Amino acid sequence: MVPLDESLSFNQPKFSPTPIWDSNGITIANRSVIGKNPMAIFVNTNNTIYIANRDDSTLVIWDEKSVNPTMIIPGNFTELRSLFVTSNDDIYVDDGGKNGRVQKWIAETNTFVTVMHVNSSCFGLFVDINDTLYCSMRDHHQIVERSLNDSVVTSYRVAAGTGIAGSASNQFRGPSGIFVDLNLDLYVADYANNRVQLFQSGKSDGITVAGSTSLYSTITLSFPSGIILNADKYLFIVDQGKHRIVGSGLNGFRCLVGCFGQGSQSNQLNFPSSLSFDHSGNIFVTDYTNHRIQKFLLMKDSFALSSNQPKFCPTPIWDSNGITIANQSIVGEDPTAIFVNTNNTIYVANRENNTILIWHEESVNLTKIISGNFTQLRSLFVTSNGDIYIDDGHENSRVQRWSVETNTFVTVMNVDSSCYGLFIDINDTLYCSMAGHDQVVKRSLHDSEMNSNRVAAGTGIRGFDSNQFAEPAGIFVDVNLDLYVADCLNNRVQLFQSGESNGITVVGGGSVNPTIKLDCPSGIILDAEKYLFIVDRGNHRITGSGLNGFQCLVGCYGRGSQSNQMSYPSSLSFDRFGNMFVIDSFNHRIQKFEYLEELCTNTSSVVQTVYTSKLTTNSSTYFRSCSSSRSYYEAIQMNVHDSGLYTYLSRGNMDTYGFIYEDYFKPSSPRKNLLFNDDGGCEPYNFKFTIALESSITYILVVTTYSSNVTDAFAIFVFGPDNVELKNISSPSVIEIEYSDDVQSKYSLQLTANSQTYSRDCQKSNYYYQTIRMNVMETGYYALSSDSRMNTFGEIYEDDFDPMNPFENLLKQDYRACSFQDFKFIVYLHTGTTYILVVTTSSPNMTGNFSILASGPNNITLDPYKAQINGIIQQGYCPKIESHRNSSF
Repeated sequence: MVPLDESLSFNQPKFSPTPIWDSNGITIANRSVIGKNPMAIFVNTNNTIYIANRDDSTLVIWDEKSVNPTMIIPGNFTELRSLFVTSNDDIYVDDGGKNGRVQKWIAETNTFVTVMHVNSSCFGLFVDINDTLYCSMRDHHQIVERSLNDSVVTSYRVAAGTGIAGSASNQFRGPSGIFVDLNLDLYVADYANNRVQLFQSGKSDGITVAGSTSLYSTITLSFPSGIILNADKYLFIVDQGKHRIVGSGLNGFRCLVGCFGQGSQSNQLNFPSSLSFDHSGNIFVTDYTNHRIQKFLLMKDSFALSSNQPKFCPTPIWDSNGITIANQSIVGEDPTAIFVNTNNTIYVANRENNTILIWHEESVNLTKIISGNFTQLRSLFVTSNGDIYIDDGHENSRVQRWSVETNTFVTVMNVDSSCYGLFIDINDTLYCSMAGHDQVVKRSLHDSEMNSNRVAAGTGIRGFDSNQFAEPAGIFVDVNLDLYVADCLNNRVQLFQSGESNGITVVGGGSVNPTIKLDCPSGIILDAEKYLFIVDRGNHRITGSGLNGFQCLVGCYGRGSQSNQMSYPSSLSFDRFGNMFVIDSFNHRIQKFEYLEELCTNTSSVVQTVYTSKLTTNSSTYFRSCSSSRSYYEAIQMNVHDSGLYTYLSRGNMDTYGFIYEDYFKPSSPRKNLLFNDDGGCEPYNFKFTIALESSITYILVVTTYSSNVTDAFAIFVFGPDNVELKNISSPSVIEIEYSDDVQSKYSLQLTANSQTYSRDCQKSNYYYQTIRMNVMETGYYALSSDSRMNTFGEIYEDDFDPMNPFENLLKQDYRACSFQDFKFIVYLHTGTTYILVVTTSSPNMTGNFSILASGPNNITLDPYKAQINGIIQQGYCPKIESHRNSSF
C-alpha cells in the first residue's frame, strides 16, 4: 500500500491489484463512547479519528493509537448525519435536520460558525480542492454546493439533481454519501435507486458506475450510503442494505468486509453507514445498528494465487492434437482430478491405489508419490505453500489436507458426500461441491470449529431453480468471491455473486444470453480476463468464451481415443504458459493441448468488420450436399489486406452455415476449392470459427443455412489484424421468381446411340451430346434446368461450340455432382449474342430422354442442331480447365 498526496485531509491509499482485509473487525469504539446509531466518521492523514456522538451532540476525537478520546467537542447541532475535516483541522458538521444549516468548528478559535444554509439534513458533506462545500440533501433528492470563498452564506448552487425523486440520469431518490475527486467529478451514493452516480464536472446528467442501470456489469447494490475513491479511482462503497463494504479493482467489484451476512459477530455488520481509510489502508466503518466502530486491518496488500489464470490473445488457439503425458499405467483407471500450480508442478490423483502423484511438467519422471487412506477421490486443490486438499467424502465424509511441511494428513472439513469440486478462495475459505447432496458448502480455514460449514449455494434439494442444482461438480471462486458452479445435470454453469443465494446462468440451459449448449459440465476455470473455460463432459470437449463468444477449443471431433478426441473428460488446468491439461477419464490418460501463441502475433490489435444482409426467396440457391434439399445462399468475396488470423462470427435468427473457398466458388461443385466450413454445431445456431488468411489470395465466404428453404436477415462479424472488404457477388435467383407461362420454355429431347459423341473431359471419348442454339429475346438473368434419369451435364458456349476443343468459348458449365440431380443454371444472357447449350452426361455411353426448362424475363427459343466436326482430337491436345478459373461461375 502506497499513500498519496499529503495535501489532502483524507486518505486515498494506493493498493496493489489484489488487496485483502481481515474479515474479522476490531471494535475500536462502542456505544459508551460514540452513543447510539453512529453515522459519521472521518480519519485524516495523521490517523486522527473524528466521530459524531448523536446522543449527546458531541464530536469525539482521538488518535488511532490511543484507547481514549483526546478531545470531546460539545455543540448545539442535532441529528448529525455527516462531517468533513479539512487539512487545517476545521470540522464541517451537518446540522440541517432541525436548524437548516451546516456548521464549521474552527480549530484555531474552538468556536462554531454557520457556513451554509440548507433545507434538510446533509447525509453527505465534502469540501473539494477549490474550497467548495457540498451537501447531499437526501430528503430533497438534490446535491447543493457553495464556495467557501463567497461571503454570502445563502449563495448555494445546485450541483446535481432536480429536487424531484426519480431514476433518470439527472435525478436521485435519497442521495447520501458523496465524494469529489481532483477533477471535480462528483460521485453520489444514490440510496433508494441502489446505484452510484458519477457527474462529470459541469454535467447535469449522471453516469451509473455501480449498481442498477449501469451499462456495464458491476455489482448489485442495496441502499448504498457511503462512498470513497482510492488513489487509482477505484470505488469503495458502503452497501448498507446488504450489510457490507464492497469495492472495485483490477478484476471488477467484490465484497471486501462484512461478507458473512447481517449480524453482530466480528465478521458481520448491521446497516453500516459510512467508511474511511487510515494512512495504512485499514478500513473504519460506522456499524449503525450494532452501535460501534469497526476497524478492518489490511492483511495482504497482494496475494499469490496457486493456480494459473493466463491472459490470452483475443483469439487464442490450441493445438487440436493432444499429447499424452500420463497413461493408465501412471494415473490408473478413470482419473478425475488434476492441478497444475504456478511453478508448473502437476498434481494428479491415482484412484486405484489411493496416491497423489507429483511431477514437474518438464520432467518425465515422478518426483513424489504420496500414499493416503482416502477412497474414490474426486477432486483436489493445492495452495501456494504446497499443501494439498483432497476429497475423501465418499466413505470417510471428510476433506483431508496433506501438509508439505510435516508430510502428514489432517481432516479440515466434515462433509456429507464426495466433493466433486474443491476450491480455496483468497480469504482461505474452503469450498466443497457435494454432487450427491446438490449443494456447495464452505468453511473458513481460520475457524477452529471443525463443524462450522455454511451453505455457499444450493438448497440441498435437486431442481432447476436459480438457487438449486442437479449434481454440482467443478467450482471456481474468483477474487471478488463470486462462485461459479458447473451444474452437471442441469447442463449449465451458474454464477453466485458474493453474498447472493440465487445464481445467474452464464452458460448453457436457461441462460438469458445466447452462449453454447452444454452436456453435463464437470469442470470450470476463469482466465485473467474472467473468460470461462468449461469441461463439457457429455460432449467430450473443452469449450471456452472469449472476445467472440463461446466456441469449442479442443476435443472438437467427437468422442474417441485419437489425439484430437476425448471420452468423458472430467477436469482441466492451465500451466503458466497457457497450455491446457485435461483429465481424459474414460481414455485413462492426461492430455496436454499446447497453446499456439505464435498464431497470435497478428491479433494484438483487433479490428472488427461488420457485414449485414438477408437471404430472401430471390437469393441464389444451390444444393449444399447431395443429401440436402435446395438452400438459399449468398456468396461474399473477401479481400484480405493483412495476412493473419481472422475470426468469423454470424448472428441471426436462423441456423447459419458458413463456407470459405479459395479463388472461386462454384455452386454446382460445392466441395471444390473448399477451405473450411462450420455450422456452429450447437446453440445459438450460428457459425463461428478462426482461420488463417493470406492477403495474396481471394477468398469467397458462402453464407447459407443448415436447413433448406430458410430465409432471414443475418450479420457477419470479422475480427482480425485489419479490415476485410466484403462484397456480395451472388447472382439473383430467377428460379424463385414467378413468371407467367409465356416466359417459360420447355423442350423435350433425347440422347440416343446415334447422337454425336465427344471427349467432354479429354479423357474418355464416348459422351453423347446434343447442341442447342438459344435465341435470347431480352437481356437478363435466365434459369436453365434439366430433368432426366441419366445425370445430365450442361455447358453454355458463346458464339460457337467446337467438340474438338470443348473448352474454347466455354461460358458456363454445371453438373450437380449428386447422383440424383441434373444441371441447373443461373446465367446472364444478352440479346444479339449467339449462345450454345450443350447437354451431355456425367458418365460416358449414357442415353435417354431429357427435358429442358428455361425461364426468365422473356421467352427464350431453343433450337437443337448438329454440330460440325472440324478436325481430329490429338492425344494431349485438350487445354487445361484451370485457365478458366476466374470465369464467372
